[in-house]
Amino acid sequence: MSRSGAGASLAGLAACVLWASTFGVSRLLTEPLGSMTAGGLLFIVAGVMGCAWSYRTAEQRRDLRRLPLRYLLGCGAIFIAYEICIYGAIGLATTRQQVLEVSVINYAWPGLTLLLSIPLLGCRGRWAFPLGAAAAMGGVVTAMTPEGGWSLAGLVANVRGNGVAYALALGAAVTWAFYSNLIRRWAGHIRGGALPVFSLVGGGLMLALRDVFGDGPPQWSWSLLPPLAFMAVGPTMLSYILWDAAMRRGNPTLVASIAYITPVLSMITSALVLQIAPAPAVWIGCGLVVGGAAVCKISLR
Repeated sequence: MSRSGAGASLAGLAACVLWASTFGVSRLLTEPLGSMTAGGLLFIVAGVMGCAWSYRTAEQRRDLRRLPLRYLLGCGAIFIAYEICIYGAIGLATTRQQVLEVSVINYAWPGLTLLLSIPLLGCRGRWAFPLGAAAAMGGVVTAMTPEGGWSLAGLVANVRGNGVAYALALGAAVTWAFYSNLIRRWAGHIRGGALPVFSLVGGGLMLALRDVFGDGPPQWSWSLLPPLAFMAVGPTMLSYILWDAAMRRGNPTLVASIAYITPVLSMITSALVLQIAPAPAVWIGCGLVVGGAAVCKISLR
């Protein structure tokens, strides 16, 4: 791997470390503000800062105009769908414990990214690949298990109780897996990027969807400023720019593999921030998701 490729792959690691705080800190914001209000504000602020930095020179603005249309429209639409799914899942989780459950479901994306790299990037999987994919999906199901213990009836009842949040978390995993592969396929070695623009458009759409997601009047306080600033600069702006660079110019399978650490870091961070102890099923589900993704990586050529 070239030095620039190695640096791009390390950018993916930095993005994963920043993402680990997303669920816990975002929940602190969605509780008083609402899911679409909090998410919309974060992505708009991040988009404005990203545009100011990424398009500060005439050359950078020319690079933006030269980007392929399918990247702008296709990846843009997928990224916006991801924004809505991720904050919808966080905000619609009925309890903080359920926030941890939807986070595990969302972190099926490393395995899904590897799975989609087969048809989208031409990678090839060995015989053990389906086993890894099955283990990861088993982890998703386990994370949704009610605290009383596993049973099909209990699982169905838990999903029915708040199926929208679980569906949005899975939608976030799927859309991010598609995005991570398609930016490589459609704009792999092209200079420039439109991620700040995607953030701006998506943030505006999220604010327009506040009533659809049941956001009430936001309850503002000065204590919200530190988490808002942190989320806007770190996990919402910088992390996505780093990931975009990593998937376009780094080793895509290595970058997706680095993401294995994110579910565990996220679980620890969210538990500390939200001051709750993850249920055993959530830890087991997290382990299955990580282990399944690892098997997928080993089985990929």
